[in-house]
Amino acid sequence: MKILITGAGGQIGTDLLPILVGRGDDVAVFDLAPRPDGCPPEVEWVRGDITYAEELNTLVARFRPERLMHLAAILSAAGESIPHRAYRVNMDGTRNVLEAARLFGVEQVFYTSTIAVFGPGLEAPVGDDVPLQPTTMYGITKVAGELLGEYYQTNFGIDFRGVRFPGLINAGIPGGGTSDYALFMYVEGVRSGAYESFCSPESRIPFMYMPDAVRAMLELMEAPKANLGRCIYNIAAMDPTAQAIADAVKARLPDVQLTFKSDPARQAILDSWPDALDDTNARNDWGWAHQYDLETMSDDLMPQVRALIGMDGGEPAVHA
Repeated sequence: MKILITGAGGQIGTDLLPILVGRGDDVAVFDLAPRPDGCPPEVEWVRGDITYAEELNTLVARFRPERLMHLAAILSAAGESIPHRAYRVNMDGTRNVLEAARLFGVEQVFYTSTIAVFGPGLEAPVGDDVPLQPTTMYGITKVAGELLGEYYQTNFGIDFRGVRFPGLINAGIPGGGTSDYALFMYVEGVRSGAYESFCSPESRIPFMYMPDAVRAMLELMEAPKANLGRCIYNIAAMDPTAQAIADAVKARLPDVQLTFKSDPARQAILDSWPDALDDTNARNDWGWAHQYDLETMSDDLMPQVRALIGMDGGEPAVHA
């Protein structure tokens, strides 16, 4: 399968690319960032700006992908600091991807949406079909992207499908999302022995471990179209409080110091998101089921974070 991925230099691409190459896919990446260390050598890496349609079209016309996975986006916290840039990247970029698919006959476009499409005041668990009233530029652009993709499916026959991700956690450096506090507890816990989260300990949003997230994308990509009752699906795994995440880290790093100091701007974003998601449609239509909870994720993640930080498995430095 020939697969072109936008924005694969981010958190998801780190885990996704080796899996695609390992199963024999022919993979190309379109990303403004330089090729990262550790990218599989089989991947063709093309640097370009998703907001310039001609740059993307040149690659699509040459590579002729059968599937286009659109991961490129500016995330929630970063988007609030540069809202006009977030709008251009997230909106113009999505339009450019869909138009390239239409022009060059790409069979399927896979879209990564988010819990940021939801607004405050929804009763948990929140299902797929509720009013979408986001409070961030990131959420606004993702709602529009969902609708634009459905428009291209209805009017141009593009097979458009995607997932609404919860906060994602993997062994990487956080990239500007409001859910980053969770991963920072693990990373900074190992690196410096201490971390002060920018949220309250009672903060609760849905999370997912990256192996589950990548598997969800691949399973939905491969699902028979006839089985799918919608384009975009909620997917869920766990919904711990920030304190529960801290407790899981401390159980594995007993001397770590994890504290909380709520930042009003980021706390407001977290408080606008659902406490939990209802993913019944994904489970019924294509058999989605998560594999990792907080404890099994923490057991698997901690050795990877140690390796990321460059430690050999000994005790982390502890903040005095």
